[in-house]
Amino acid sequence: MENRLLIPLARLDEKGETIEGEADIIDLDEEFVKPFGGVRYRLHVQLFGKELLVRGSLEQDFDLVCSRCGRDFDTTVHVDDFTVSVPIEENQREVDLTTDARESIILTLPTYPVCDEACPGVEQKAAQAPSDERWNALDGLKVEK
Repeated sequence: MENRLLIPLARLDEKGETIEGEADIIDLDEEFVKPFGGVRYRLHVQLFGKELLVRGSLEQDFDLVCSRCGRDFDTTVHVDDFTVSVPIEENQREVDLTTDARESIILTLPTYPVCDEACPGVEQKAAQAPSDERWNALDGLKVEK
């Protein structure tokens, strides 16, 4: 699996074409967000003069930790409207979309991931105050006004 998302320019059809594949471009060093597999992409790329227009979708699988209950769960992050326009220089052979794709995926990650909308969260137990016999003396106290 490639570790960069490169678009070769020399072989592009002038009407544009669809490119599909998978690239291992997400390298987060986070305890609660772990990507697995690669970013799956389906992109329509087309040259317009000195500009490359890229539109399509991206997907990445993640192992996340639920912000309510603390359990691990798997989810897939989808970017259905990935769009980028890249200026092309003369004699340029390829365009590297790795950074753009990586940022789109990361920005789509949920801020507070939840394993299920109905997740009740961590089970709350009623805290019982320890009994302290010293306070029992106040039960017999009479206050006059």
